[in-house]
Amino acid sequence: MRVGVVGASGYAGAEVVRHLLRHPRVALSYLAADTMAGRELPDVYPHLRGLCSLPLEAYSVERAAAAAELVLVALPAGRSGQVAAELLERGLRVIDLSGDYRLPADVYEGWYGKPAPPAAPVPPVYGLPEVFGEFLAGARLVANPGCYPTAALLALAPALEAGLSDSDGLVVDAKSGVSGAGRAASLETHFSEVNENCRAYKVGRHQHTPEIEAVLAAVAGRPLVISFTPHLIPMTRGILVTAYAQLKPGVNAPAVLRAYELFYQGRPFVRLLPEGHWPQTKAVLGSNYCDLALHVDSRTGRLVALAAIDNLVKGAAGQAVQNLNLMAGWPEDEGLQQVPLYP
Repeated sequence: MRVGVVGASGYAGAEVVRHLLRHPRVALSYLAADTMAGRELPDVYPHLRGLCSLPLEAYSVERAAAAAELVLVALPAGRSGQVAAELLERGLRVIDLSGDYRLPADVYEGWYGKPAPPAAPVPPVYGLPEVFGEFLAGARLVANPGCYPTAALLALAPALEAGLSDSDGLVVDAKSGVSGAGRAASLETHFSEVNENCRAYKVGRHQHTPEIEAVLAAVAGRPLVISFTPHLIPMTRGILVTAYAQLKPGVNAPAVLRAYELFYQGRPFVRLLPEGHWPQTKAVLGSNYCDLALHVDSRTGRLVALAAIDNLVKGAAGQAVQNLNLMAGWPEDEGLQQVPLYP
């Protein structure tokens, strides 16, 4: 399959390229990055030297349509949806890594603070394979999940799907590395501001909140709300989520474990850790894995579910390639068998 990447000079776009370069069924045929047009990708990302010789081009829908069958769009919210809609009109299949098609237009405008993207000519499929994988085969537009939602949803979805919790008192506490903010320079991600620091941000107003709520509500079969607080910590990659759900009376640890084992049976990228082992971002670095651990607190009656992912892989580019595989009817781990880096 001929595949293009629009936004290839950003962190997520470059990660998409890294994974597709070793994909046995994909030929990279088009790379677009307006700000870097005319340069080769290894001039921007030296780790790709000798591995990718395609030039970076200014985005052109005509050029993309001529060069590719499927395009992954890794542009900022607002612009990404515009490009995706143009490509779809030309008959291409699209995976959008932004938040532009994850939410209804009115919800999007309220949380993102900008006009909603143009309506897509086809309905988007939310691309969390472990939950919605059956809907991805043959899809023309996939809305790739956000990094925080990926970890939070994988931590909580099995408990809600199994009806183990009927409370709205869901709490998601998340810590992320700095690369989640993208490559553009800003004061908040300046080394001197981030190093030796840990801080919460967008408390009560992060744009991933309604995304998490909507998917959990769909899984649970009822409306619900969450309390979600993200934090920035001084590392490059990784997300660690600690999620809390009040369990129904009588629900015990074996019942919770069994629900999670059934939910993730046959899913290659979720690793349920043995009792007493806890997820750590270093253990998934550079990979498409989500490490997941569970604790049933008998004192409070709460489930504590912890999930660790690499925000640029399972939280963005790797998951996009996983979605590509399922859209095409290929094994979902094709091109994604990287062993995590350690230390």
